[in-house]
Amino acid sequence: MSQPNDLDPASELREIAAAVRAHVEWLRVSGAVGLPRGERPAPAPAPSVSAPVPVPVPAPTLSPSPSRASASPPTDPAASGAAPPPARVPAPPALPPEEKQRRLEVLAETVRGCTRCALHVARTQTVFARGTGASGLCFVGEGPGADEDAQGFPFVGKAGQLLDKMIEAMGFGRDDVYVCNIVKCRPPDNRKPEPEEMAACMPYLAEQLEVLSPEVIVALGATAVQGLFGTSEGITRLRGRWKLYRGRVPVMPTFHPAYLLRTPTAKKEVWDDLQAVLRQMGRVAPSKR
Repeated sequence: MSQPNDLDPASELREIAAAVRAHVEWLRVSGAVGLPRGERPAPAPAPSVSAPVPVPVPAPTLSPSPSRASASPPTDPAASGAAPPPARVPAPPALPPEEKQRRLEVLAETVRGCTRCALHVARTQTVFARGTGASGLCFVGEGPGADEDAQGFPFVGKAGQLLDKMIEAMGFGRDDVYVCNIVKCRPPDNRKPEPEEMAACMPYLAEQLEVLSPEVIVALGATAVQGLFGTSEGITRLRGRWKLYRGRVPVMPTFHPAYLLRTPTAKKEVWDDLQAVLRQMGRVAPSKR
């Protein structure tokens, strides 16, 4: 008796060919493309000849055309100081004015006797702050120069005179804003404070700002921004872009008035930044007559 593996090879090939032809015909009628993989699906019913079934073609994914993209380029409103600052956490309740003044006076007395870094050796006196900050606006600079070291107040030289004009143009009185620096002693030859000098003095500034609780801070120059945030970026890249001090106080970095004395063309950029500060405070600059 013959076994299945003893079948005539020619007969087996004819059966395989017939099966393949039948399968290909089914593929043509059903509209399928290619050969199935894995388990064979159940045959679809043959469509009517008068109503052929179209093969669906997926729609292509379109990307924006270069012409349209170039016609409306995305802009960064923060670059001009127009964008609002990031979301912030609520500020603690403000201290009464009398308590603010008392605590700041105690802190100023502590600063007068400070010897935390080498800057105390050559100073005439410490330079703590000026103004009341009643407007809610605070300016933070780098450190005292020769005029400030002699008089004991920040921003009293030529750069300070320009700052006063900026404050007046914003509609504030000179004493209504609070003005202070990252370091309280003059660095030799008006050089930039060293990192260890800034680190030694920053707790004083942090306490000043904690007591004052300003509505907005304007950081004047790269050193002010670096002291407040520990960043190493330059002021050209940072200016006009809102930041948050300790997650609560909006900070507008801008050029230092001393830079404006050397580069008057940058005054327009600084004025743009200060107008953004006014908008943040819900104010507008007084019109010129």
